[in-house]
Amino acid sequence: MSILDAEDLYKTYGTQTLFNHFSFSISEGDRIGLIGVNGTGKSTLLNVLAGRDSAESGTLRHANAFRLAYLSQTPVFESGVTALDYIYGGTSPIMIALRNYEQALANLESNPSDQALQEKLIDRQQQMDTADAWEAEAAAKSILTRLGVQDFQTPANEFSGGQKKRIALARALIQPADLLILDEPTNHLDNDIIDWLEEALNQYPGALLMVTHDRYFLNRVTSKIFELDHGNLYIYDGNYELFLEKKAEREEQETAGEAKHQNQLRRELAWLRRGAKARSTKQKARVERVREMQEHKGPELKQSVDLAIGSTRLGKKVIEAKQLSKTFGGQHLIHDFDLLVTPGERLGIIGGNGSGKTTLLNLLAKRIEPDAGSVDIGETVKIGYYTQEHTEMNEELTVIDYIKEAAQVLKTADGQQVTAEQMLERFLFSRPRQRTFIHKLSGGERKRLYLLRVLMTEPNVLFLDEPTNDLDTETLTILEDYLLQFPGTILAVSHDRYFLDRIADRLIAFEGAGVIRRFEGGYTEYMAERKMEQAAVNKAEADRKVKPAPAQVASKKKKLTYKEQQEWNSIEDRIAELEERVEQLKQAVTDAGSDAGKVQSLYKEQQDTEVELDHAMERWTELSLKVEELENQ
Repeated sequence: MSILDAEDLYKTYGTQTLFNHFSFSISEGDRIGLIGVNGTGKSTLLNVLAGRDSAESGTLRHANAFRLAYLSQTPVFESGVTALDYIYGGTSPIMIALRNYEQALANLESNPSDQALQEKLIDRQQQMDTADAWEAEAAAKSILTRLGVQDFQTPANEFSGGQKKRIALARALIQPADLLILDEPTNHLDNDIIDWLEEALNQYPGALLMVTHDRYFLNRVTSKIFELDHGNLYIYDGNYELFLEKKAEREEQETAGEAKHQNQLRRELAWLRRGAKARSTKQKARVERVREMQEHKGPELKQSVDLAIGSTRLGKKVIEAKQLSKTFGGQHLIHDFDLLVTPGERLGIIGGNGSGKTTLLNLLAKRIEPDAGSVDIGETVKIGYYTQEHTEMNEELTVIDYIKEAAQVLKTADGQQVTAEQMLERFLFSRPRQRTFIHKLSGGERKRLYLLRVLMTEPNVLFLDEPTNDLDTETLTILEDYLLQFPGTILAVSHDRYFLDRIADRLIAFEGAGVIRRFEGGYTEYMAERKMEQAAVNKAEADRKVKPAPAQVASKKKKLTYKEQQEWNSIEDRIAELEERVEQLKQAVTDAGSDAGKVQSLYKEQQDTEVELDHAMERWTELSLKVEELENQ
């Protein structure tokens, strides 16, 4: 059943057409990912649907009781509004009851002996009963706890950027809504919270529409893709993986159609140039037809992403750090840390917000001084540093002038020249767009431009601090292809799991409490090892809680029970079967094509099978530890 219908939407921005009279519907339970190159109007479309902006023409229809929750890319908080008032904002009876109850509870906690406050709390509890809000309160507490939101009384605008995003996300998830709209929900979130958010959204009762650059997240949460491309909206049934296949098919068909059009045009031109005999009226009509064919705009050809740009020669010595230590605000972020960075290395740096990742990059780049230890940088090293803020952009420059400040021409690895204009085209800035002033670009376009500026300096060592935030999926693919061909060394801080799996072959993981681990391998391998370690810890903790057996029994040699032995004999085969079934279901989802019902059913089975596989792996870990213990006896 449709909950929102958009018909014939049209909107422009300057000379650019964002919505070219397209229509669509959103139905109950839809899980929609909205993708497109930065600057094509994704956030604008979300704002139009949320009532924060309007189209120049077209209509939106929904039921009178329609409810919508919205998470913007950069949440704005009114001065003085507390986190409590913001999270439990709104006029629904449940939100009013929750807001009043939490405020009464906080007041009583600050003055527990006040009789009036005690009576106030009792009154608010009765209000919660009347609104049937206790289940919502439990769900809200679970969400807030998982997001680490605990301080309700501080004005929301006084929190850090990451905390603001979590507060805004908590509000979006807690508000009762028929449609939840999320604009870049994973920005500023740790990977553990992103994993949790995936599960929360898969169980969300309403429909979902989101913009995100996180391709793993997009693939696991969505069942339909909306692609906004040059003012047109293309709709694909299936997740991101299926979208990539269907888009390739569409572009192939468009290219074939354009080739046919060009062949026809060539034949018509040849006929006219031969001066073929024909009646004048017929000749005139034919000339007019050729003119129309020449004015026809075919599909925009995708630029090559072969970006094997040469870099400054890099010697054998890159960066060596010895016994580094750094403390901020009384917190020991880095202590007695050694690191040797080698030529051609791809190093990913991961960890929670505030754990010290950017601090490590700044220490290695000598932008800040360590409290102790030293950093030695090789003489041939030329660092290109992409920061999160990029505040040094002169917004009064045009796109092309900004890039030409860095370099007008680059040389490829094989000696060919690539102009600034050509590099901009490869990073999805068309020739007309290159004449645009920077202050007119979207946030994502500015980040894409700044990233290219860093690359244009021909560094041989790249420092990338959260390079994927706010970049669209197409730009991310271009960036990753560039980095895979980059001949120098890369150090990248990122929360983007897909990005890390593609470009990093070694990790530095900030695991909290000052612990920094080196890991040989990619992100997925690292997380698999962490899960096995956690399973072992959980098992050991459970064993400690078990009461010791009587002395006479303890002397007997332990062994697996009959049931455990049977389970141990078959569990590896069971794991192999589940892994094979997961792959079969992935293929089945792809083969299902546009059959949305079948895709959704198969994808649900895939998720259930993956959960079963995780449980089997945890059980294998428990049994293997027990078997190892028995063998040691």
